[in-house]
Amino acid sequence: MITTLFKSSVATQRYTFFVLLLLLGFICIRAEESKCSSPKEFYCPLCGGVETTDCISCEGYIFSDQQYGICYDRKLFHVRGNELGDSDNHYPFLWFDIAASVIWFLVAGIAVSCGVGGGGIYVPMGMILLRFPPKPSAGLSQACIFGAGIGGLFINGRKRHPDRHIRDTKGLPSEKGLGKIVSYERNMTHSEIEADRKSYLQGGDGQRKFYTRPVIDYDLLLLMAPMELAGAVFGVTVQRVLPDWLFLSFAVVVLGFTCYKTYKKFKNLHRLEKEHLQEIARTTVRHENEQNKDPNVVAIDDQSSDGSVSVIHEQLWPAVLSFDENDSEMEDFSRHPDAKLDRDDPRELESRRAFLEEDSIQFPKYKIASLILLWVGLSIIYLLKGDKGAPSLIGLTCEKPGYYALVACQFLWTFGFAIVFAYRAVRRTEARKAVNYPFNENDILWDSKSLRDFSLAGFGGGFVAGVIGISSGYFTGPFMVYYGIHPSVATATCATKMMFTSSSVALLFILAGLLPWDYALYFFGVCICGAIFGKTVVDYYVKKTGMASILVGVLACVIGLSTTSIIAILFYNLAKANWCLDGFKQFCTAGHGSLNANCPARF
Repeated sequence: MITTLFKSSVATQRYTFFVLLLLLGFICIRAEESKCSSPKEFYCPLCGGVETTDCISCEGYIFSDQQYGICYDRKLFHVRGNELGDSDNHYPFLWFDIAASVIWFLVAGIAVSCGVGGGGIYVPMGMILLRFPPKPSAGLSQACIFGAGIGGLFINGRKRHPDRHIRDTKGLPSEKGLGKIVSYERNMTHSEIEADRKSYLQGGDGQRKFYTRPVIDYDLLLLMAPMELAGAVFGVTVQRVLPDWLFLSFAVVVLGFTCYKTYKKFKNLHRLEKEHLQEIARTTVRHENEQNKDPNVVAIDDQSSDGSVSVIHEQLWPAVLSFDENDSEMEDFSRHPDAKLDRDDPRELESRRAFLEEDSIQFPKYKIASLILLWVGLSIIYLLKGDKGAPSLIGLTCEKPGYYALVACQFLWTFGFAIVFAYRAVRRTEARKAVNYPFNENDILWDSKSLRDFSLAGFGGGFVAGVIGISSGYFTGPFMVYYGIHPSVATATCATKMMFTSSSVALLFILAGLLPWDYALYFFGVCICGAIFGKTVVDYYVKKTGMASILVGVLACVIGLSTTSIIAILFYNLAKANWCLDGFKQFCTAGHGSLNANCPARF
């Protein structure tokens, strides 16, 4: 079932990519920074008042009004017109901003709880409700995803891995995964699980205990985060030269595909809920029968050992991991494996325990510091390079070779980080294999194939995030689950990774002058609060009722409506332009070539 779904997904993605490639080739041939005939001109208040065909080049007044033909600025909770460019008070946005605050607050909580960033909602709602142009709306979306990611990290950072009873017994070689241990407790009753755990603790050398880990996979994060940041840098660079119609077309294709995947997620989750409720009913009946036979039988909790709903909230993904009940590997490991593992090299056992203790650290300082260094280093390069929204700290412009040298440094920095931590991940896996480390059945055993697959997935997700402003988690999350990662680990790791990527992209948009600072900071804060409040409430609701599918269904409907709205915006804009398709913009003009830079010096 998983293979079929994934192959269908891959085929759809390849078809979409092929269509977009043809579209890009067509427009490259047709246009060399071409402009439609008789374009509409807008009044820009810079330089004492000039005419421009694109308000993005009117620094500080990037919003355009088709009806009045002017470029205007946008202030948060604005109730009066601007003195420059809006003397007639056309744009009081107070109530739009208030309504958006409520919607963004709610969306942040639902999106983070569903394991996505919410960009599929923020982008179209920014254009429709806030009346942002397409590209500033994408930038605002990234600031919101960043805020929601911090809210999610506040909760996920304290959570532990779903398997809280990892043992120090050695992993056994198998064809399906060298050293991987299939759950000891699969297909066991509650009393059998308790007896097996007690037997394990009493066996061995008397120093046995259970181990666990953080729910965030920091090794996976250290590999994918730099690749996503590299993809995001490339995506924002490409996005700056795209005409609005092509940007919107790309957004429609990607959001439409996202809606389809979210709907599939809803169907899978709804099926899981039904199966889970049926299993609870059967367990209740069996438990009542056992109690009638033996009144001392301990009640079977319908929740998992850590007190959370066992499966439903964790598997918010389109792929569902399953194992064959007749699998010989599972049979080998699931019942009292100590009979096969009694003879153990004491030195290997000591090394395994050291590795298990290392992996159980909730906040690994070195790995967290490496992630912060990655982000800070990239941000310093951004500031040195500068852009239209924030001049270079060293006086560079896009006409100078140093500017492009720093563009190259962005990729060298991110790719360098990815290479270093890819090497460390492989060495880490090999060192653990050497002492028969008991890898969890959902662990990644890093090798050249897994490094290649996750690197490409990370770069592709970052590219999409940079181009249209949605979360990379829409793509990397399902990919992680397909690869066998536990859904709750995939959700938490994606949310953390998403925070680094979106913050970097939002900073790029601000530096490019495509996003007002006040809106970015305000909605960033709104989404932090919304994510913390919403995830807490939603987690409580799901834990109490087990009904999470309704949230994913609502999310799919909202994304579908948003996609439909973007289609309407696209055709409306094309109709106003007499169905003329603009070509690509020049990179330097799209970046530093603002009208303000060409004004004569003023004293």
